[in-house]
Amino acid sequence: MTKISGETTVRNQGSPINKTYQLFIDGQWVDALSGKTFKSYNPATGELNAVVAEAGTEDVDLAVKAARKAFESGPWATMSPSDRGRLLNKVAQALWSKVDFLAEVETRDNGLPINETKHIAIPGTIDVLEFYAGLANKVQGETLSSPQDRLNYTLKEPLGVIGAIIPWNFPLMLTMWKLAPALATGNTIVIKPAEETPISTLELVKIFQEAGIPDGVINVVPGYGKVAGDALANHADVDKVAFTGSTDTGRIIMQAAGKNLKPVSLELGGKSPNIVFDDANVENAVNGSLFGIYFGQGQVCASGTRLFVQEGIYDEFMEKFVEKAKKIRVGNPSDEATQMGPQVSLKQLERIEKYVEIGIKEGAELLTGGTRTTDVGEGHFFTPTIFGNVTNDMTIAREEIFGPVLSVIKFKDEADVLEKANDTIYGLAAGVWTENLKRGHRMAKKLKAGTVYINTFSMLDSVAPFGGTKQSGFGRELGMQALDMFTETKHVWVDLNEEHFNWYGV
Repeated sequence: MTKISGETTVRNQGSPINKTYQLFIDGQWVDALSGKTFKSYNPATGELNAVVAEAGTEDVDLAVKAARKAFESGPWATMSPSDRGRLLNKVAQALWSKVDFLAEVETRDNGLPINETKHIAIPGTIDVLEFYAGLANKVQGETLSSPQDRLNYTLKEPLGVIGAIIPWNFPLMLTMWKLAPALATGNTIVIKPAEETPISTLELVKIFQEAGIPDGVINVVPGYGKVAGDALANHADVDKVAFTGSTDTGRIIMQAAGKNLKPVSLELGGKSPNIVFDDANVENAVNGSLFGIYFGQGQVCASGTRLFVQEGIYDEFMEKFVEKAKKIRVGNPSDEATQMGPQVSLKQLERIEKYVEIGIKEGAELLTGGTRTTDVGEGHFFTPTIFGNVTNDMTIAREEIFGPVLSVIKFKDEADVLEKANDTIYGLAAGVWTENLKRGHRMAKKLKAGTVYINTFSMLDSVAPFGGTKQSGFGRELGMQALDMFTETKHVWVDLNEEHFNWYGV
């Protein structure tokens, strides 16, 4: 076995090359202090992807200390904002040269189809880095309007050490949503990737290291949420926690961070309504709604999992929708012909099956799917699934399934669908399909969601803020707004009065 910058190549009998990855702390690739490791598997084949060092509490502490040192002293602390921006842009250019490699790694890591990683996830990841690289020297305070005897101004300063806890559905992209604005504003960071998908993040940090990121600025501690994630959220020297994941875990993160009164941003679950009015372009609505639920195998927090179709076009719409859903090609995500890959794990697959059983038991009509797919390999494949005759009080219409399972609900008019669409604990995204411009804007104002799509769904742009309301979390990633999540405002008051200050006249 040959050790190469934090990894060891391991050749198994007849299988692809697998690797052993170490932790990345203070610019060094190191084993966990406990010596523990865990295995990461390809969800499409069941083959071993890698053996990964398992970070414990002491490892997280070392990573936080390294991040603190890099923030307080050394080249990162003294680097000008323009130089930070140039360094981040240098990394972005290196990432563009590795799109195919990163896409393959991400596909093997979490099962996203290669066309989605190569043409959506990885380019989107790099675009975010370029966006914030350009903003590194544009984080500015203000001079305030004050009387002539004083000067008041504000400074926008980095928070310090950021703890980032990443989910498994889009590892690279959601890592970059936190990493890029954090670094652009001068912070340092400790990243805990999901235990299901640690590999792509470790490959990403190698590229940062090769581009010259100073030691300690980025640290990666793969491991389990109940140990490494908990240690990061609870650490007294972490200045802010940024988390994307389930609402239940978000509550735990918030409670942990609350012990030290540190700021938290949470991008959590969703049960997003996708509303099709009878004046919509049916063909566009069908295609967009298919993407809205089946992109990423339905493992998308903002998926349009509740499809509301107006009574007048219900039959026409559903006939076309079900027909196209049945034709979605489920298969090996490394095959460019594949349109939907496997679920990330057996645990997730069994969770989806449980909800299908509940849906049938509660009286929903299974129109297609609802079963595993076994003819495409040993992976965790599930069929595109559609339930009709769903009511908004059914479990499948209220709880986040996080899989390719759609609940279709009829509605009468705007008032009816608004009441049903907003009747949820979540508020991440919503969609409206209509050719009526006034109706689209009316709905956008009244839907309780962080993002409202009109005649599209599940689109993202680096310039557009993304986040939720209600139990979908708080804080906004992407856009200019994300800079506020990684900076704090300092007010400076300068007395210009020539007379000595003597309030008490002593």
